Amino acid sequence: MTVPAFEEYVPAIDCTCAGCAVQRRTAAAALPTRQGGHPAAHGARRALVLVTAAGVVLSAGLAEAATAAADPAPVTDPGPVADGGPPASGAVTADLVTPADPVDAADPDDPGPQSPQGGPGPLQGAGASGPPASQTSTPTLRKTTRADIINRAKKWVTAQVPYSMSKYWSDGYRQDCSGYVSMAWDLAGNEWTGSLASYGTRIAREDLQPGDILLFHNPADPTKGSHVTIFGGWTDYTHTHYTAYEQTTPHTRKQTTPMAYWTNSGNYVAYRYNGLTTGSGGSDSTTAFPGAGKFGPGANNAYVTQLGKLLVERGGKRFYKVGPGPAWGSADQKATEAFQKAQGWKGKEADGIPGPDTWRLLTTGGGHDIPAAGGTGGSTAVPAFPGRGYFRPGQSNSHVDKLGKQLVKKGYGKYYLSGPGPRWTEADRRNVEAFQKAQGWRGTEADGYPGPETWRRLFA
Repeated sequence: MTVPAFEEYVPAIDCTCAGCAVQRRTAAAALPTRQGGHPAAHGARRALVLVTAAGVVLSAGLAEAATAAADPAPVTDPGPVADGGPPASGAVTADLVTPADPVDAADPDDPGPQSPQGGPGPLQGAGASGPPASQTSTPTLRKTTRADIINRAKKWVTAQVPYSMSKYWSDGYRQDCSGYVSMAWDLAGNEWTGSLASYGTRIAREDLQPGDILLFHNPADPTKGSHVTIFGGWTDYTHTHYTAYEQTTPHTRKQTTPMAYWTNSGNYVAYRYNGLTTGSGGSDSTTAFPGAGKFGPGANNAYVTQLGKLLVERGGKRFYKVGPGPAWGSADQKATEAFQKAQGWKGKEADGIPGPDTWRLLTTGGGHDIPAAGGTGGSTAVPAFPGRGYFRPGQSNSHVDKLGKQLVKKGYGKYYLSGPGPRWTEADRRNVEAFQKAQGWRGTEADGYPGPETWRRLFA
């Protein structure tokens, strides 16, 4: 009789079999804190595989049963309300058990968090040393502004930083949800959802402003649902949806999100960073609007310089051949006009002279950035939405044709076998649905029939 021998089994990182997937989840949950594991993890869990002289055999049936037990199917709630439609009545937000395997790709139809996280630790990389502030007697609060917080958050979005609970980006911060907030808040080390609250003050959700966070920490089991997002501003007057900056699989994203989140919504708490200042960058700056008299032909002051720098940060660099500087010039007016048009403003609202609303969006990091263009300044006007009745079975008109061509231009025409054309077809509906889901919408808001907001985003 062959005497069985026991040896440790290390799952292959790129193996897709059920056995390796289970072992990766187990190993990820058991990592020590210094390597990105959860502080709440109880004991070291290591996989042992029975090895015989005949070789190593993993039971597929047992592996599938283990996978089913570890990954119960999540129940999703309705997506964000788009195109002016009402939310589904009686909608209930369901809990989502987050998988512990950070290499699993996020389901595109389930935008819930796929974000296990590491514990508190120092910054990593050249020049980084010392413990995180949460492990010192007096937490360090670096002064920062709302605009700076959002601008730092946007850097990871632009770089598409891959999600990881054990790796660190070039700035020294861990590439998970809490590391992302630690970076945006400019903390001295990498924190986690169990310690971020100590750097902020709890506020009411209705008081949220760009740069604040929405935090859910599950103390009973931090691996289940714990997550944090950065509030980027309300998307509509109803305050039911907001722009969320977050670190989740597969990479950093900026997305319209229901208040407070897709899952565990009632458990998210709003916090404001305690080191927040009123400036937007520099000791002489302020978020308070200085008055229209500070801008326009003949103006020469520090506010004009501040305006130019803010516009450059928001995509207006192409308008400035030199500067920005304190003397008002055509570059300032063209860049301001482009920013105003990016918000959908027209006429006197987009005259190139900043008013209180323009200033507020620039200094808080809110609103839309200036889109890339050929240097003419401003963005192309969105054609008026013709009405929902034009996009229904049996309809044939030029608006359907225009919609189809724009879908193809944006990369959402894969369901067209021929065309597009003026007659509404199922291919049109499915292409519109794909575009709507790409905006983060779900349920009745991604039914494939365009409304005003779908139209605006498609032609923007």
